[in-house]
Amino acid sequence: MQLAFTKMQGLGNDFVVLDARTQPLALSAQQFARLADRRYGVGCDQILIINPATLAPADFQYRVVNADGSAAEHCGNGVRCVAQYLAARGAATEQLIVEIGGACFELRLLPGGMVRVDMGVPRFTPAALPFTGIEAPEYTLEFDGRPWRFGAVSMGNPHAVFSVPDTACAPVLELGGTLQAHPLFPARVNVGFMQIVSPARIRLRVFERGVGETQACGTGACAAVAIGRRWGLLAAQTLVELHGGELTIEWSGHADSPLYMTGPAVTVFEGTLDL
Repeated sequence: MQLAFTKMQGLGNDFVVLDARTQPLALSAQQFARLADRRYGVGCDQILIINPATLAPADFQYRVVNADGSAAEHCGNGVRCVAQYLAARGAATEQLIVEIGGACFELRLLPGGMVRVDMGVPRFTPAALPFTGIEAPEYTLEFDGRPWRFGAVSMGNPHAVFSVPDTACAPVLELGGTLQAHPLFPARVNVGFMQIVSPARIRLRVFERGVGETQACGTGACAAVAIGRRWGLLAAQTLVELHGGELTIEWSGHADSPLYMTGPAVTVFEGTLDL
């Protein structure tokens, strides 16, 4: 089977984009994992699948598959790439509506390859992640002989965000990996390590569920700012520094207000793969 794909990246968080509107697509989890393999496939952090919209006024629907073949609910860097993919193929040049998880969100294409995304309202209730704790602004977890402070939030997918003095020394692989099997998070969790530089700037590293540490995580950046705002430590507009570059996150902090993310999306190459 010949499979047409487009390789894209947002801040080094890389993706294989598959357009299910133009070709039949019925791959197993093992085939997705093979496609994502950096030695035997194309190589990527996640696979993004574009489908026809089922809700008005959405222009398209998309879903996300992790590098290990498991499903994910959302991807902030990925949805920007999908917006650029569609714009390059004749979609609206300024605004698109994406359908994700039964809801619609606006994507706005800006000059210079930037995309501003309505990421929805951050949800802190444990059931939204899911998370087995009782809702609170912050939680503590015992790891490596001491308590670690964190917040929990859903940005359409589950996030735990730890406050650390220096991201360079954070136990991203150790603690991030440990939480993938922790009973607090029955569906696993994306784990962020946030260093607050100033109220308007943070540094962030993220261990992504089903992938490991990535160069950048869009929903992780949104989650970190949402937690920082909830703790009263961050401004309404915050610059997030990740290994792969920077994202601008805006959130008023009001319970019913959507959060916005702005960042780049780039096409790397196109090709076909024989599966």
